[in-house]
Order: sequence, then structure tokens, then C-alpha cells
Amino acid sequence: MKVCINLGDRAFRQGGIQPCRCPPHGKYLSHDHQGKTLIMSFIRLYFSALLAVLVLLWAPAVSLAKEATATPVERIKTLPGFQVELLYTVPKDQQGSWVSMTTDPAGRLIVSDQYGGLYRVTPPAAAADTKVEKLPLAIGGAQGLLWAFDSLYVVVNNPQFKVGVHRAFDSNGDGELDQVEMLQPLEGGGREHGPHGAVLAPDGKSIYIVCGNQTKLPKFNRSRVPLAWDEDLLLPRIYGRGFMKDVPAPGGFIAQMQPDGTDWEIIATGFRNQYDAAFNRHGELFTFDADMEWDMNTPWYRSTRINHVVSGGEFGWRNGSGKWPAYYGDSLPAAVDIGPGSPTGVTFGHGAKFPEKYQNALFACDWSYGKLYAVHLQPEGASYGGEAEEFVSGLPLPLTDIVIHPTDGAMYFTIGGRRSQSGLYRVTYTGDDSTEPADGQEEQAAAARATRHQLEAFHGQSVDGAVEAAWPHLGSDDRFLRYAARVAIEWQPVDSWELAALEELNPRAAITALMALARVGDKRVQERLLASLDRIDWEQLDAQTKLDLLRCYSLTFSRMGKPDESDRQRTVDIFSVWLPNKDQRINIELLELLVYLEDPTAAEKGVKLLESAPSQEEQIAYAKSLRLLKKGWTLELRQRYFQWLVNAMNYRGGASFGLFVQEIKNDAVANLPAEAKQKLLPLIDAKPTNPSPSFASEQRPFVKEWTVDELEKAIEQGLSNRDFAQGKQMFGVANCFSCHRFDEQGGAIGPDLTGLSGRMSTRDLLESIIEPSKAISDQYAAVNIVTVDGKVVSGRIANLSGDSYKVITNMLDPAAMTDVKVDDIEDMALSDVSMMPTGLLNTLSEEEVLDLMAYLLSRGDANHEMFQKE
Repeated sequence: MKVCINLGDRAFRQGGIQPCRCPPHGKYLSHDHQGKTLIMSFIRLYFSALLAVLVLLWAPAVSLAKEATATPVERIKTLPGFQVELLYTVPKDQQGSWVSMTTDPAGRLIVSDQYGGLYRVTPPAAAADTKVEKLPLAIGGAQGLLWAFDSLYVVVNNPQFKVGVHRAFDSNGDGELDQVEMLQPLEGGGREHGPHGAVLAPDGKSIYIVCGNQTKLPKFNRSRVPLAWDEDLLLPRIYGRGFMKDVPAPGGFIAQMQPDGTDWEIIATGFRNQYDAAFNRHGELFTFDADMEWDMNTPWYRSTRINHVVSGGEFGWRNGSGKWPAYYGDSLPAAVDIGPGSPTGVTFGHGAKFPEKYQNALFACDWSYGKLYAVHLQPEGASYGGEAEEFVSGLPLPLTDIVIHPTDGAMYFTIGGRRSQSGLYRVTYTGDDSTEPADGQEEQAAAARATRHQLEAFHGQSVDGAVEAAWPHLGSDDRFLRYAARVAIEWQPVDSWELAALEELNPRAAITALMALARVGDKRVQERLLASLDRIDWEQLDAQTKLDLLRCYSLTFSRMGKPDESDRQRTVDIFSVWLPNKDQRINIELLELLVYLEDPTAAEKGVKLLESAPSQEEQIAYAKSLRLLKKGWTLELRQRYFQWLVNAMNYRGGASFGLFVQEIKNDAVANLPAEAKQKLLPLIDAKPTNPSPSFASEQRPFVKEWTVDELEKAIEQGLSNRDFAQGKQMFGVANCFSCHRFDEQGGAIGPDLTGLSGRMSTRDLLESIIEPSKAISDQYAAVNIVTVDGKVVSGRIANLSGDSYKVITNMLDPAAMTDVKVDDIEDMALSDVSMMPTGLLNTLSEEEVLDLMAYLLSRGDANHEMFQKE
């Protein structure tokens, strides 16, 4: 017989008694594993517990408090050949929590406490020799540090030290920093969305300042971004919990200044909360922008992402549901989508004594999930694409900043923030691959980048010949060249190119030029602008150009106001026939446009789309537009719409999710005629009954418990001529959309599955679905936390605050978090059980499974050859 009593490890160890590891209880005192009697077990338990109590009462010198330490290296993983060292555990009560770092000319590290002063660290040969000294400067709270021009630039984001850009320097030549001057105050900071990083320009002549979206624009001398930013939303947004509701465009920005703090120029806007930035070998700037975790599982959720920061760039952050999707032609997409997280420091590996692949990587810190990514960027036309590799991870590892040391070629990173335990680490390469400096040779894409740079030379100024030079690129196949050309055009006097835009015949060039005219023109040109758009042949356009055309109409109306009745009806007649479309992005934009124009057919079409959409994200996009439609409703259509609202109350997402759904309902109710409202009261007042979300229109019966072997055999017969639409539908039926993104839609707690065909074999994919615990990615693994009182919490650490972890315990409900105090943790380790449930395919037929597999291997391309029906 076995008896497990939960009294906690710590007390037992004090009394010399070892706990057992009896699953599933966690760590408990165990007795009689060899079959002793129950009575003897309780006798032993009694005396053991008594001994533990005596130790607690009569041995006060034995402290139960754990010694504060940064995450030990035993809990940190890195790639083969690399080594991580813990150099220093920061005494929190004396030196705070470190969040930014740079190097000085002597090779020392300078770091800042988020709420306190600056410290200088001499990198040691061995951890025990780490030397830390406080700088005698009355400044701190820096979230950006840079040594340049014989000075330390300090970007302060703490009101205690005056928010803004400061410069510390040696005034008397004794080799010590002793004086500080304010170069540029910045308003709206003081919290975590304020001023952040400082980066030296590639030519060594100026400094780039990185600011989150609570930072007000300073008085600037110039801007490369056209001074025409606006919210540009066709329909009113919803706000959820309303975080930063009063902050309009342009959002977060990156600016350039001279070494003395003068001559500010706005480089790019539309970020949420990018913390840092870095230049690659070719002088191209990149940043790691934040998601809004409260938006999870909504269509406007945007994951953390690596952005290529180009001249005049607009990246589309807006409040609430107003965030621009990546396909909007007047914004720029991500180079790499990372997933949920909290971006902090970034740096390129240039100068590191690492293999060439990692010398050229962009290293990006994720604070909340404790991941350090190596992002491998590859040129794609005038910009870049790439993929992220997990380089270092830990439990927990709240990464804050990172540098490559210019002398020893090692990587140094800090953890901390929000008063959590801080530490300094060093990463070195001990493998066999060559660490000779990479040569940084130019590649074929250099020509496309050079063309973009030529166009960017026209940004921010009116230049003779700019229109003629930029015009040929308005119809380019390269999105970044089209964008750079449009921004160049917008900076020129409108009357110098307005007529050319209205008369342009090339569809793509015309759309780009007319988008510029919609943004910077005025109401007087609206009728002619619409006439020019109307002559573009929809059927001859590819999907992205159709989206650009729809966006151009939306900009025309949002900027210039509603059209007159004849233009309204003509626009409805043009587009109503194209809804629905096989591309859900086009459906979303078409429905929004037709609702704005009060097309009476939009109600029936929109409700059908709502009921057939396989993901809650797509459904919410349709419901958000339909809530404002006043024409075309029948009582039956309204009943179906409000029934969806009842079902949607079961859906789960980020912290704002429930409020988003409630706002949709509130607006829909407000738009009801009195008679219809009375008839719909039972549905309006109905409460959800299903405790878990289901995106299928009806409950499906159990088919069978599929095995990997039998499905692999079926797939070996081939995936040609599969049904793409049904595969997407099954992705929703199997609840995959709840946790996974695919082709820019779906949940964000699990990995993005869009690129599966390039990463996994068919068998690997089947095993990951049917046997999810067989191989668990470290990036998405759950952690088992055992507390001192014997409780077990399993999930993903998603946030930290002081001495508390917030743990997501249910992938289907990312807003539901469990708080665990650090001092209460007895043990923590990766779980060998996946958070992904089993049996997801059990309601699918073999044909449906094959369609699903084909869809997953398609990269979301509806024109992929496997979907070409004979």
C-alpha cells in the first residue's frame, strides 16, 4: 500500500526526509512502497511531520527563504555547440532589475535598472570575477543605452529622471562620466510604451531613436512619412477594454537625430511597441514589434513580428479593432511573423565569434515567453523574408537586452524587468564550425534595394523630376518598390501628378496612384477618382491587386466622405456581384464596403458567410461589419445573426475578447427597429449554454479514432485533386483555428502552421496531430510548476510582474491565467504532456482528413497544383 500526503518538500528536507515523485500528485511524502501496513504508514507520517514541526519551531536559524538567484543555466537551453554562462545575479533590493545595455570604449558593459540608476560591468574571465559598480550619475530608468560620439546616450522612460533623450559625458577629462544634459524631452512616456532604444546609424553620423505608441511625436524638422496619417477606417471600430483608446495614428515611431539632439526626422510610423532596432550589414534597419495580447483570437490580432523599417514606412497599428491587416496596400507587411510574446532587445550577430549563419542572424529577445530567437533573413526583392529559430530559451527567462561584445565576440544578454529577478549571461561558441568573420558580400537583391533607395531619396521633399522617376514603379510587382514610389509621389505637389493618376491605364499602377490621390487629394476630385477606379476590370486582377482596389475605394470614402447617390449605387452594382469570393480576405473587405454603402443584399450574403466561416476570427470579421447594416434584413436573417451572437459568447480569446463580442451585440441591438427588437428579445437576452467553442455549424458524430499508420497509407495514394475549401472547413471543424494561425488567420497560442510543407514530412505532421505528446516543440511546451504546498500548475508562462508568474493553463482560453508567486515555487520543469488535445480528427471521414492534410501542406495557396480539379 502507498500513502501520499501533500505537506511540501521544503519542510521534509529540513527534517532529513526525502519526498517521493509519485505521479500524478507531484512531490509528496511517500510511505510503505514495499507493502507495509497502513497503520505503520501513519505512524511514520506522524513522527515525520512532528519532526518537521519541531525543526520549524526550535531551529529559527534555518531559513526557509530561497536564496535569490537568476535563472540557473541548468534551466536554459541553447543550440548544440553554444554555451550559456550565468555571470551575475543582480541583487534586486540594491541594483534593481536591468532592462537595457550597451558597451563603452573600454569594453565594459553599461546597464540600466528599469526603476533606478546605471551600472558598469566589467566582463569577467570567470563568473565569480564579475565586477559591478554604480555610475555616479543622477539618471536612470533607461530603456535605451548607446555609447557614441564620446558620450553615453540615455533614453529615459521613467518620470523620476525626466522622460526623453539625455547625454552623459566626461566634462573634465578624468575618464569618468560626470555630467548629464537633456537633449530632447519626450511626452507620453513613463510607462512601458514610451521611448526605448537608441541605435547608431550605419554611417556613424547620426542616431536613431525608437519610441512606442504612447510617445507623442516631438517637434520634428522633417518627416519621410507623408504628413497625411489618419485612422483610415471605413466603419467605426470596437475597443474592448479600451487600452490607449485616446491615442490615434501615427502610433509608435522611429526617428533620426543628430548627435547634439537636434534636427529630428521621422523615419517610419505605425508600430505598437517596438523596443529596439538594429542595422544589418547592408545598412537596412529592422525592429521587433509587439502584438496586442488582448486581441488574441480576433481577426485584427497581429502577432509579434520582425519589420523591415524602410523610409516612409507605415506599419498599420491602430487602436482596438482598427489595426490594419497586413494586406493593406498603404502599409507594409512583416518580414517574419514570430507569434505571441513581448519583444525587447535586438541585435545582429555581426562581430560575434559564431558560425557564419549566426553572425548574419538578427537576434530578437522575447521577454514574456523567455525565448531568444535567431532570425535568418533572406532578401526578397527590395525587402526581406525569413524564418525564426529558437536560439536560447529558459524557465523563466525574461530577456530584456542583448549585445555582441566588440572585443571578445561573445553575446551578452540580461533578464529582468517589472521588478523581476535580474541576471547577466554570456553566450559563446565551443563547437567545431569556423567562426571566421563573415565577408558580407552583396547578393542579387542588391539591385532591387538600390532602386528602392533611389525612390526613397524623394521622400520628405518636393524634387524636380521625382514624379517622372517614380511613376514607372507604381505598377511594380515588388510591393516595397510600389510603396516607395507612392510615398515619393505623395511628397510632390498634387497638381503635378493628379491628371496622370486619373488617366493611368495600367491597373496596378492606376490603383497605386489613385490610392495616393485618395490620401492627399480633396473632395472635389472624388467623382473623377471613382470614375477612374470604376473602369478597372476586376476579373483581370490577382487577389492582392483586388485587395488594393478595395482598399483604394475605402480610402476614397473614409478620406473624402460618402459619395452621392449615383456614385454609391454604381459602386454597389460593381461589387455586389463578386460577393462571396473564394478568398476570405476579399470577402471581409467586400462585405465591409457593401455595408458602408448600405447594399440590401449584404445582409443575406453576410449571414451565409458568417455561418459557413470555419474560424471564429473570420466569423467575427463578418459580424463586426453586419452589426452596422440597416437595410436588407428579414426577421429570419436577424434571428440567425443573433443566434450567432449567442454562440459567440462561448468563444475565447484575449482579455478584450468578451467585450469585443459584447460591443458587436450592443451596436447590432442599437440598430434594430423597435418591432424587430421586441421579436428578438429571447435571443437578445439568451445566455450561452455550450461551455466550449464549436465553429462547425452543427455537431458532428464520432467517425473513428484514426491512427498515424492508416492515414499515412491513405495519403501515400496522393493528395492531388483535393478540395481546398473543404480542407479549410475541416481546419475549423477540428478546432485547429482555436490555437493555430494559418494563412494569416486563427489563434496564436500554438505555432503558425502556414509553412508546414517546408518543415515537416507527412508522417511528422500526422504524429503532431494524432500523438501531440510524442514530440513537443520547446517553443510551445507547457511547464509543470510544483508549489511548496503541493499544488501543480501546468501551462505556459505568459507574463511576469515582480515576484509573480502568470500561466496560461488552457490553450483555448488565453485570457484565463493562473498567478503563481516565485517564492511559492518548489520545482519547475518542462511538461512531457502536450497542451494540444488528442482526438481532433475523430469526427472527420477519410476524405475530409485528406482534404485537411492537403490544405495544411498548401501554404494557404488556393491555386496550388494539388487543388486543380480535373
